[in-house]
Amino acid sequence: MNKLEEMTAFVYAVDRRGFSAAARELQLTPSAVSKQISRLEDRLGARLFHRTTRRLSLTEEGRAFYERCVALLDEIQQAEQAVSDLHGQVRGMLRVVAVAAFARARLLPMLPEFMARYPELRVELRLSERSVDLIDAGADVALQLSEMIHDESLVAKKLFTNRRLVCAAPAYLDRHGIPQTPDDLLEHNCLTHSSFVHFNDWEFAGPSGTKVLHVSGNFEANSATALYEAVLAGIGVARLATFLVGHDLSAGRLVPLLTDYVHDRSSLLVVYPHRRHLSSKVRAFVDFLSDKFTPAPPWEREA
Repeated sequence: MNKLEEMTAFVYAVDRRGFSAAARELQLTPSAVSKQISRLEDRLGARLFHRTTRRLSLTEEGRAFYERCVALLDEIQQAEQAVSDLHGQVRGMLRVVAVAAFARARLLPMLPEFMARYPELRVELRLSERSVDLIDAGADVALQLSEMIHDESLVAKKLFTNRRLVCAAPAYLDRHGIPQTPDDLLEHNCLTHSSFVHFNDWEFAGPSGTKVLHVSGNFEANSATALYEAVLAGIGVARLATFLVGHDLSAGRLVPLLTDYVHDRSSLLVVYPHRRHLSSKVRAFVDFLSDKFTPAPPWEREA
């Protein structure tokens, strides 16, 4: 086993916070990763990790060695990338984590164009309703809502303002009437998110100030996509992103309500770990998304 492979195993173990996660990423067994790092420690004559049954943590020597290894591996990657860039090649596996509702409604229909543009690239897409740790997830890039981002070390590029509005199906409004003010919603069946309580606090900013209503009803779901299907079915009133309901508003399948109170304090961000150099596959994906969604996303331009 050569020095470069040992250093790579060490860096992956640190970044993935364990031998098992590093092994999955490197397509090795955990014991193989453990042996590589043990050989590395023997060769260096220093212990790199404090090991317990529950976690790994770097020793002082390990921390210093990690910083040098990262810099060295980054230089090697950039050297290889420079050669690939000369040939315009975007290849390998791009691992993407995306907000589930956005991925289903808007990202997946665009992926065939992106993948046709880069035929040597493979894409692994994972859907999530929660904030994602890119390192733990082993992801190259994530598409997350601004309220999900808590790690200031990440690079976050805004794609578009995530406008949300209150809407309902015509059949529901025929039965229950049209709310004229935010307070009227307290008399309506509002669809709620079961996993995120804050999602059910609907904010309405108007000339007289900001009002927050904690809405409720007889239907809840643990995904925005399910709430979208429920509002289409006429179960109740929902506050959803325009990227989900734009087509339905244009077609009359949903009716916008309280349009003077559109919520626009959220954004959809493309997020990736901070690196001095950005890999060509991530750069290509970020550029593709930027072309599609900025300065205004297509459903806003069509409105």
